[in-house]
Amino acid sequence: MNPLRWPDLLVIVLYFGLVAAIGWRFARRQTSTATYFTARGSIPFWAMGLSIFATVISSITFIAYPGASYGGNWNLLVPGFMAILVLLGGGWVFIAFFRQAVGLSAYEYFEKRFGYGARAYSALAFTAGHFSKMGFVLFTITTAICGMTGWDRYTVIAGVGLVTVIYTIFGGIEAVIWTEVLQGLVKLTGVLLVLGFLFWIMPGGAGAAFQLAGDHHKMSLGTFDGHLATNGNFWTMLIYGAFWYLQKYATDQTLVQRYLIAKSDREALKGVALGALLCVPAWTAFMLVGTLLWAYYQLSGTVLPAHLLDAGGKVIADRVFPYFLTTQIPAGLAGILIAALFSAAMSTMASDLNCLAAVGVEDVYRKWRPQATDRQRLVAGKCIVLVCGCLAVLIGAFIASKGEGALTLYYAATAILSAGLAGMFLLAFFSRRTNRQGLWAGLSVALVFTAWATLTGGKYRLLDLGWNYTWPDVLIGVIAHGLVLVVGYTASWAFPAETQLRAEWTLWGWLAQRGSRNLTPPFAPVLSD
Repeated sequence: MNPLRWPDLLVIVLYFGLVAAIGWRFARRQTSTATYFTARGSIPFWAMGLSIFATVISSITFIAYPGASYGGNWNLLVPGFMAILVLLGGGWVFIAFFRQAVGLSAYEYFEKRFGYGARAYSALAFTAGHFSKMGFVLFTITTAICGMTGWDRYTVIAGVGLVTVIYTIFGGIEAVIWTEVLQGLVKLTGVLLVLGFLFWIMPGGAGAAFQLAGDHHKMSLGTFDGHLATNGNFWTMLIYGAFWYLQKYATDQTLVQRYLIAKSDREALKGVALGALLCVPAWTAFMLVGTLLWAYYQLSGTVLPAHLLDAGGKVIADRVFPYFLTTQIPAGLAGILIAALFSAAMSTMASDLNCLAAVGVEDVYRKWRPQATDRQRLVAGKCIVLVCGCLAVLIGAFIASKGEGALTLYYAATAILSAGLAGMFLLAFFSRRTNRQGLWAGLSVALVFTAWATLTGGKYRLLDLGWNYTWPDVLIGVIAHGLVLVVGYTASWAFPAETQLRAEWTLWGWLAQRGSRNLTPPFAPVLSD
């Protein structure tokens, strides 16, 4: 542990001071749900893009990507390529469609197509997944920060969570966006400083590191053969990335809500594109950090301590980067890197909290209290932020006390619960014939498959049934989406076609409506002024 000097503490204080100032700046403007959740469509594209980047590059990214490249190669980078390719292929359609089809929640669309049950299912799947992520994000930063400072990990979790909850409650989505602009810049500075420091201390220089990494194929993107059922296959990861980013662009509230805060369809597309274009080089930088860490410890001959090894004596790759930050980063740089770690957790948590509140208000509260005033919905949204933030802090503290294995069952349940959302959107958007009975048949089959595959195989393996799932983990979601598509569409023919289906609820009708500029009432915004 390197003791923090006054420049480090000054950087940390300055960072938190700027975050507080941004939150205070926008607090007085949060007088309606329109402002609190969508900023009345006033955010410029460049701020929206930096916000998306800051949300995606979380504290999990800080650990997972260097860990993956330290322990293997750059195969984990491959899905990220699809963030751009899926956007190029259909992003302009998704963005323009959702800006007209929903008022706030992405899951309003599923109710239009398949009834409230589909809306509730998709909202619950989103909520469960992001809830688990917030607690884990808070826990992830503690290893490095507490190792560098000696601070108590529970104090760090509670402090970061409290500050994030406060500025999210009072500042709304505007405070979230503009703090994420700051946090995105801090993260970029942090990863570039780590890369520069690694190059500076590398025995033999950068050339020796790249030579050694090349000899051991540490920068490989995986195998390119046709065996998709093997781990580390390039094409498997590419297919996984295609479905993952289709699900992000079309069913994830954190992105759909970003579409709504932009000034126009064009501005929204530019913002999403900027976010994707920033993420890919950032992911590459984190991969490079892991490769250079591997080369550094190989070339320096440093023996890693026992607490970084598993029972078989193999290095636990995810622990190496935090260990390096704890033992090697000089005091002069520590403050910037600690601020980067704080920002990595806070940006993701703040975005999730505001989006969870939006889903809670639109998909649950308005159903329970349809006569509630806009003021009452605003208060309900702030209460949801407070409750969800406190629960996230408790989850982070629970993981810190019990270890990461404590969440195995919860993560398994989350993976099962969120099965098939991308397939669900494809059926809704591209098929006029699919009806709600067919959808639920497809979802039921996908849920059964996902439960079997997740519990008997994958990284959450909890059961041994003798006949277990043995393919790569990343294909579980891909297969589930495929089952929803095939079973859902086929089963729909066993039931009468939907009689209430509006033409503009599918791609073909929407394109025709858009061409004639005749967008009818269900596509009008529902937020109050």
